[in-house]
Amino acid sequence: MHFAIRYLFYLYLMYRSAFFTIFLVLLFTSCKQYTEFVKSDVTYYKDDDKPHDYLGSSPDSIFKVNIDVDLYKRENPSAPLGLQINAFGAFDVYWDGVLVGSNGKMAKSGQSEVPGTEMSYYQIPEKLAGKGKHIVTITGTQMQLRETLRGIDVKLESYLRLHRAPLIVMSFMNLMAGAFLIASIYYFFLYINSTRKEATVLLFGIICLLFFCLLIIEYIKFYIDIPYTHFYTRLQIVGLLTFIISILVPWYFMLQFGFKRKRLFLFLLFAGLVIIYVKHYGHYDKTAIYFSYVMCFVSIIIAADAAFRKIKGGVIVVAGLLASIVVNKFIFYDFGLFISFTIIVLSMLYLHTIKTKALEEAHNASLLLSSRLQLELVKKNIQPHFLRNTLTSLIDWIEESPQQGVVFIRALADEFDIMNSISEDTLIPVRQEIELCKKHLEVMSFRKELNYKWEEKNIDENEEIPPAIIHTIIENGITHSLPSKDGSITFCLSFIREKKYKQYTLLTVAKNRNKKKSDLSGTGFKYIKARLNESYGNNWQFDSFAVEEGWLTEIKIFDTK
Repeated sequence: MHFAIRYLFYLYLMYRSAFFTIFLVLLFTSCKQYTEFVKSDVTYYKDDDKPHDYLGSSPDSIFKVNIDVDLYKRENPSAPLGLQINAFGAFDVYWDGVLVGSNGKMAKSGQSEVPGTEMSYYQIPEKLAGKGKHIVTITGTQMQLRETLRGIDVKLESYLRLHRAPLIVMSFMNLMAGAFLIASIYYFFLYINSTRKEATVLLFGIICLLFFCLLIIEYIKFYIDIPYTHFYTRLQIVGLLTFIISILVPWYFMLQFGFKRKRLFLFLLFAGLVIIYVKHYGHYDKTAIYFSYVMCFVSIIIAADAAFRKIKGGVIVVAGLLASIVVNKFIFYDFGLFISFTIIVLSMLYLHTIKTKALEEAHNASLLLSSRLQLELVKKNIQPHFLRNTLTSLIDWIEESPQQGVVFIRALADEFDIMNSISEDTLIPVRQEIELCKKHLEVMSFRKELNYKWEEKNIDENEEIPPAIIHTIIENGITHSLPSKDGSITFCLSFIREKKYKQYTLLTVAKNRNKKKSDLSGTGFKYIKARLNESYGNNWQFDSFAVEEGWLTEIKIFDTK
């Protein structure tokens, strides 16, 4: 169920992004008919040797700029004509000498300037919107950011389209932003509530959150009025977010694909981005474009390496990254950057679906393993030859010594009770495991008519251990050992704890039937390894070998905290 919900979310995001891409293509196609409203001869400077001297010598001086435009085509004469001005300052706008609007308030004697916005729209009176030559006059002040030497840009367009186009684009950008916000929250919750804290999950959540912030900051200018004095603040935030994303995305691919030279590439990536920032300082759009290019280039290297190593998903990611470069090349920067980023994020989501599927398969395999181990544990004491030999010995003891026969029966019943109680557990208290071993030795003492002794040292009662692994080692020791001169076999279990691991050691004091190193591929040892792998993953070490006193078995469990 959990996987199905996640998969549906992926499909939803993928189809919505695809629809968004198709919409933008249609939008740009439909806009072509409005590109020839105006043919303008825009003069930003009065003197080419002194750029921007129209600002005047003092911060509060009033400037006046005349811009000649030639209106020679209107697709829909019934729609009102609009004028878009991109400029810094506070100013009034005149069309053929008629005031059409103001942006902020100019500085006057005893009154400070109220900064206007960098972009403003004005409706041209219909009686003045005829074809032919016109003059746009801008009169105002610019008290701040004079050193930026920013010019003035004018654009004639349908007044309704000037207002509607940003709203249409914003609606789809908001859908994208909402999708990435939901994705980031989902992956943060997934990381917090997961027993396995995977760095890729957290990293993907952060990338989605940053991409959401990038979308909001980029288009916040259509929501609120930003004074020209803070125009570059928004661009700086956009640049910072792009810088961080350009580091995190390749880092994510490194972790997903198991890239070997992570530190080297991250250092080179960081250094390259810093060089771009320093070299193109103040050119915000160019800096962001170069950031995205470097990000894609490094990510392609990582994905290509994964494809070469035949890691699943590598080829798809390479194709997605190449597609993002193509999109960013042929579509206007503001849209192309976000579409290309979306393609990259979809590639990352695809990797998540692959990993999720692998985790589902691993989980199902672990359930099958657990069931098989439970069955193996039960089979240990219901094997036909074990029951037959045990019952035969029991009959003999009852006939020869009924009192000892009763003790034999109780020991056998106790062993079955303990075995039954632990059969469904992954870990049990070490004391319960020791009791199981003692009962088994008691049963085998009656069966073999040998003296089996049990000793223990430094056992930590608070420790847990996979069920029946010490029991299995004892069974192996009984089978492959001969009694000492005094007719006994002693099993000594000891425990030690070090900084990075804990270790159980079982010494079988007896004569060995085989002095060579034990075959660790036997059935009993396979059961032990499977149980250790079930509880500790790969963080364990198992060894069994002959020593002078008899046979030594070591189980070392490494600390993963």
